[in-house]
Amino acid sequence: MVMRADIGVIGGSGFYSLLDDAEEIDVVTPYGPPSDTITIGHIGSRAVAFVPRHGRDHRFPPHRIPYRANLWALRSLGVRQVLAPSAVGSLRLEYGPGTLVIPDQLVDRTSGRAQTYYDASGAVHVPFADPYCPNGRALALAKAESGGWNTADGGTLVVIEGPRFSTRAESRWFTSNGWSIVGMTGYPEAVLARELALCYTTLALVTDHDAGVDTGEGVTQDEVFAFFAANSERMRALVGAVAADLPTDRTCPCGTALDGIDLPFTLP
Repeated sequence: MVMRADIGVIGGSGFYSLLDDAEEIDVVTPYGPPSDTITIGHIGSRAVAFVPRHGRDHRFPPHRIPYRANLWALRSLGVRQVLAPSAVGSLRLEYGPGTLVIPDQLVDRTSGRAQTYYDASGAVHVPFADPYCPNGRALALAKAESGGWNTADGGTLVVIEGPRFSTRAESRWFTSNGWSIVGMTGYPEAVLARELALCYTTLALVTDHDAGVDTGEGVTQDEVFAFFAANSERMRALVGAVAADLPTDRTCPCGTALDGIDLPFTLP
């Protein structure tokens, strides 16, 4: 019998496991296999499915992650609420390493990524004005603040193509637009979640100041990985606390995002 879960967690760089005593399950999707075997276990009374975004051996760079397969696989297992921890660079001096940002907006600066499920049979225009679940955001912020995190409520995540980091000029441009943090994986993940009527909440851990914000040589991959790894247990505890208290009844707009839209196929 296929195991089920109602909460999904997509782990970012350095966040390759979550659940103890979990069962592994291989999920077949129309978009190929997900990044890795999905594990299903419990946090409190809630059934949770976990997939490492880059694979547990970090084999997928940001532009090669099978985003569509990951989200489809989670929904097919029953998931309706997704938590997405990730490592980001700061575009503001006041958001130093260790700041946890719960963004409320997103800017897409990627190119060439498969970013929709609705690319073949008719036009499907999904509302995306507010990319993140308001209920998930509020709970994540409350849990982070009660856990002693240095938090930032809201802000704009700009997602770049990668895998390279930004130039100083790009970073300064992002800052001049009023954007808060920069990452490589928050899109198309967020919009794919919306196209599946999933709640989606990003928990963005600042690992460094981006190249245009501070002086120095600029960020390196080793620095990002090392910082996130040093904070992985704390992030794991926060994700667990949020997952345990997510509402079982969804009163947010996420679940009704597709109402009134004629979909070209049946969702899992």
